[in-house]
Amino acid sequence: MGHVLKDSAPLELYAWLDEDAELPGWDILVGNPFGSSLPKDQFTTVQNYFAEYHLEYFRQRLYQHFPSRLHALLLFATRIDAETFQARHPARVFGKALVRARSTGAYLCSFHDSSWLDYLRLPHNLSLATLDTVASYYWRGALVEETGLTYMNERWREPAVIEALFQGRLEPVTTPPPFGWLPGVP
Repeated sequence: MGHVLKDSAPLELYAWLDEDAELPGWDILVGNPFGSSLPKDQFTTVQNYFAEYHLEYFRQRLYQHFPSRLHALLLFATRIDAETFQARHPARVFGKALVRARSTGAYLCSFHDSSWLDYLRLPHNLSLATLDTVASYYWRGALVEETGLTYMNERWREPAVIEALFQGRLEPVTTPPPFGWLPGVP
């Protein structure tokens, strides 16, 4: 299981936060980008609930040593992952700032391709066996683009967006701005 860490070595992660928000980041139950519907989009709320419910049910059966999506913080593994998420879901991060955070002390963290959740949120009917297959891929750390998923009889590929499910303490990383705000200006 190379995508789950139980450690105390510093780990840097990223989160989209409201300007006045403080770390720790998104909690699946409160403040997660899919935790509330966009206006006139109650169907998405049901899809999101069902996706989260099934992933948690599967985790409890076979991956108890991983952080729970319902109790861990949802962050991004890299700046690129956070920016790819922004490009894919601009309404979900609108008005938020990208914040870099560093772990302090012991933590438990697992990394997963959040594109699996995008697939689960598509408007389609999935059998329980297919839901189990998708959940298994998610918890094993497989990337969507490595599998042969189909949607509407077409191969479904999405670039990976690696999310980090984190349990532990975080502190914001504040780096001073570069020497000059404009290139070549002291």
